[in-house]
Amino acid sequence: MDDLELWGGLECTVNRVGDGFRDQFAESGHHDRPEDLDCIRALGIRTLRYPVAWERVSPDRPDIAEWGWYDARLDRLRQLGIRMIAGLVHHGSGPRYTDLLADDFAAGLARHARGVAERYPWIEDWTPVNEPVTTARFSALYGHWYPHHRDERSFWVALLNQIDGTRLSMREVRRINPAARLIQTDDLGRTYATAALQEQAAFDNCRRWMSWDLLCGRVTPDHRLWQRLCGFGLEDRLRAIADDPCPPDIVGVNHYLTSDRFLDHRIDRYPVETRGHNHAQRFADVEGVRVLQPPPPGLAGVLREAWARYGIPLAVTEVHNGSTREEQLRWTQQAWRTAHALREEGIDLRAITAWALLGSHGWNTLLTDTGTYEPGAFDVRGGEPRPTALAGLLASLAGAGPAEVHPVLAGEGWWSRPIRLHHAPVPRPARIREHALRESRPIASAAPILIVGAGGLLGGALAAACRHRDLHHVALHRRDLDLADADGIGRVLDVHRPWVVINAAGWVRIDAAETDPDACFRVNSEGAALLACACAERGIPTVGFSSDLVFDGAANALYTEAAHPAPLNVYGRSKAAFEAAIAGTRGDHLVVRTAALFSPFDPGNFAMQAMAALRDGEAHPVAADEIVSPTYVPDLCDAVLDLATDGATGLWHLSHGEAVGRAEFVGRLAAACGLDARSIASVPGAYLRRSAPRPAFTALASDRGQMLPPLSDAIARFAHEVRRGDAAHATTSRIA
Repeated sequence: MDDLELWGGLECTVNRVGDGFRDQFAESGHHDRPEDLDCIRALGIRTLRYPVAWERVSPDRPDIAEWGWYDARLDRLRQLGIRMIAGLVHHGSGPRYTDLLADDFAAGLARHARGVAERYPWIEDWTPVNEPVTTARFSALYGHWYPHHRDERSFWVALLNQIDGTRLSMREVRRINPAARLIQTDDLGRTYATAALQEQAAFDNCRRWMSWDLLCGRVTPDHRLWQRLCGFGLEDRLRAIADDPCPPDIVGVNHYLTSDRFLDHRIDRYPVETRGHNHAQRFADVEGVRVLQPPPPGLAGVLREAWARYGIPLAVTEVHNGSTREEQLRWTQQAWRTAHALREEGIDLRAITAWALLGSHGWNTLLTDTGTYEPGAFDVRGGEPRPTALAGLLASLAGAGPAEVHPVLAGEGWWSRPIRLHHAPVPRPARIREHALRESRPIASAAPILIVGAGGLLGGALAAACRHRDLHHVALHRRDLDLADADGIGRVLDVHRPWVVINAAGWVRIDAAETDPDACFRVNSEGAALLACACAERGIPTVGFSSDLVFDGAANALYTEAAHPAPLNVYGRSKAAFEAAIAGTRGDHLVVRTAALFSPFDPGNFAMQAMAALRDGEAHPVAADEIVSPTYVPDLCDAVLDLATDGATGLWHLSHGEAVGRAEFVGRLAAACGLDARSIASVPGAYLRRSAPRPAFTALASDRGQMLPPLSDAIARFAHEVRRGDAAHATTSRIA
């Protein structure tokens, strides 16, 4: 076999919900950035899944095609030497004048395919319809996408229309290019179940193959689902497909951590949102990796199954993990190593595809709402693609970059650790060796993250995030490191040899700084600069923290990174001095400005103090005339660790990007926590008689990319943790 190839792909869904179309190329900005293709080529990727989307080419009338945009992009792909796998419909229902259930869907898609092949006859590889089974399920069985049907017959009609569309499209393409290859993709997992649901699991595990079974001409009278489809009046269509099959040249397997499922009739064991039914039985449908012990065989398992079933060359056509950065790296590396291991077994596995290179939008809502953005090899939240650590790994796999191993890869993915279990474990029948407890890989040999100031709110939270993410780290308290001792700093760095230093130490007593400015500056400015210089001498990147209080509050819009500091108090001046010192220090340094930190895990935090006062019915004065951008500490920590992993440098504002008065914010927290907000005393800031002057408006936004989710989402998670803590406290009190 030839060497394993690294392919790439852009999330390119053009999807319809109701009367609205959603275009991932527009949301990622790729529509207006042809230079993205040069960035992808720089990774060493020479094969790219790229669409000539029916909905974009002929959106209004089938006889009018708009080719200009594609002419320019596809010409650039050829100049760059990138082989293209052409997609025509990607989780779509076609343009507005058709849909997955329309009689003309297949013929219309074939007409579009012929137009594409005539205009670009050099395209050899094709995926006319991406994931037909998945698209039919979401559009015609579950009703998430247009045409929003929710019945089984509609599902089968939608699937057959897509299969016919693929067959007819390849017929038209091969009239232009007889050597054209079909690379047929679908999501492939396995369904496990309790004994009471074994028939449902058996049906699911047969249905998952139907895209490839139909194309290979295997759905004949002896197929397990033949009679079921005939019962819906589809026998003639099945016979027509079986008589004129179109087997794929490569079976494209898309497998995610959510692809393997577990069905349990004991629904009370699971959250309400996991529950469903098949009209005869009710059950919970959860991710297999979250409940089965041992976990499912995952990607390796389904690839072995696909090879055994078809004996057709395979490719993993989507590898993506919408998670923290190190988990994205671990999932990609694991897929690559799995592919090599399977090739050693004799499986003809051609490629691994790095999917969603520019990230994806809204998949946490299945594209039914705005949702969140998940970065890929590039993060486009700042407008221009910013390479993430994943880009470095891909370049290394493709042979276009140094074969360096990022230190975060020393840890294991969450799917291999105890934290994967969100529900009571259910035994999975498996071979004895799969039941054996895996020994955790020691990661102490990997270079650590060095966290300075681990005794504070932020430092402690960063250490907790590292533990959760299986990131090797060393947490230093004040007694471990004196930031005024340059020699001591050097000794600590030489002993631990970190790959990054995160300085969360700082003087945080804003009012006390007014009477002891020298002490404040020694920690926040001078000591922080000493640490950064020592790191620079050793080639160690750093992360440091600044504050919204570097501003005077005179702005009439949220402050971005370009705003000029003009602090009103000593604390703000110490942070501005720190920023200036770092700017003048050689080396790789990231400075994070943030504001109004709140966390449910620190009782001394202002938000928790306010909630405690409200719980006790005590009057709690809060400034109403100070507008800030509250920042949820767990989200801040995740963003900081992602940026550190990416090697980001310079100044970055990290907040939720929302301006809100302090009193209003406490009220929103109280409402989310179910507390009576009437005890909140909304007062002018001057009423609080604090020593340090406070600016009236210091809300932060970022020109480099909004890394944190909406504030409302953070408040909901804060409240969930507060309620959980209250429940645990009540239980402990009853036992005592």
